[in-house]
Amino acid sequence: MRKIPHIALLIETSREYGRGLLRGVARYQQEHGPWSIFFEPHGLDDPPPEWLRDWDGDGILARVNSGRMANTILETGLPAVDVRGALPGLGLPFIGVDNRPIAHLAFQHLVDCGLRNFAFCGTPRGENPNQDLRCQYFVELVQSEGSECFTWLGSNTHPTTTTWEEQQQQIASWLRTLPNPVGIMTCHDDRGQQVLDACRRAELVVPDEVAVVSVDNDPYLCNLCTPPLSSIDVNPSRIGYESAALLAKLISGEKPKLSTVLLGPPRGIAARRSTDTLAIDDLEVAAAIRFIREHAVEGIRVSDVIARADRSPSTLERRVKSILGRTIKAEITRVRLARAKLLLSETELSIAKIAARTGFAEAKYFCEVFRKHESTTPTEFRHRFREE
Repeated sequence: MRKIPHIALLIETSREYGRGLLRGVARYQQEHGPWSIFFEPHGLDDPPPEWLRDWDGDGILARVNSGRMANTILETGLPAVDVRGALPGLGLPFIGVDNRPIAHLAFQHLVDCGLRNFAFCGTPRGENPNQDLRCQYFVELVQSEGSECFTWLGSNTHPTTTTWEEQQQQIASWLRTLPNPVGIMTCHDDRGQQVLDACRRAELVVPDEVAVVSVDNDPYLCNLCTPPLSSIDVNPSRIGYESAALLAKLISGEKPKLSTVLLGPPRGIAARRSTDTLAIDDLEVAAAIRFIREHAVEGIRVSDVIARADRSPSTLERRVKSILGRTIKAEITRVRLARAKLLLSETELSIAKIAARTGFAEAKYFCEVFRKHESTTPTEFRHRFREE
């Protein structure tokens, strides 16, 4: 084997997920390389490059999306890792996201918006295992709460002959049949953008009548939407890093213990205006919850929330718990910790500064609360989720 491994990256750059994978691979090779990288921008559905058939390299990282691409990679006989997971039984080790916590995060986010009607909009079954699992897990969560989950997955019959306009009309027709307000999870940002467009066609107001949360958190696509789309950040950089680490082991002759490795949980949810709603009939409770979410990081206490209400403290506390499933104090803590996790993963602020910016009286108390709820310390959390 050469002193410097030659690695081919067959990963598209058209979406944030692929770019995140590449950032993770870059970080790995900067820390453990150098590698000689063979890379040229391409789309997910592009055919395998002609040079790959006779390429004298050492390993391949690929988003395998077709049998043709899979066969070409397998025919090289080189160590390879799949970071797509679209083809079951491919014969290559796969590293990807764990879809169960992704579905749980989406469901909990919609529940926190006060929603009690739920739906899932995805792609035809069998088209992609990851998207199938997101639908399955989300439906199971809704049903476990005693509710019905409405689904729209398109059709396998003539997917290539259905135009954009026809599909948008189909989604709009489906949306009109749903009870509202309704919270919808979509399988990815592309479908989320379609749902928001279909809401306009169906004359449904987002987020008051329809709240939408998607997956992948592509900032360009999410912010092109009207209104901007809330989305789950699945931390693709970590997947890219771990897949590069696995490829390095394969090149050295080590055999993987598992053919499939699922990494999780997701980094969190980027909440934008598509879910900026509180679908709660009790106006006083809705006002209390909104006050918490707007001011929790300022160090407010339960007494500050109760002081704004006309009801007795016990009545307000009981109604909040009935709607959210947790107490006023627990909701304040949840909002603070959500903000703290975002600051830990995206900034270089010290633990003490993060504690101060999220409403905790002192860093020691912040660390105690964080460990209690997250089963890890703030420093360990930062190390685990930091992208670069």
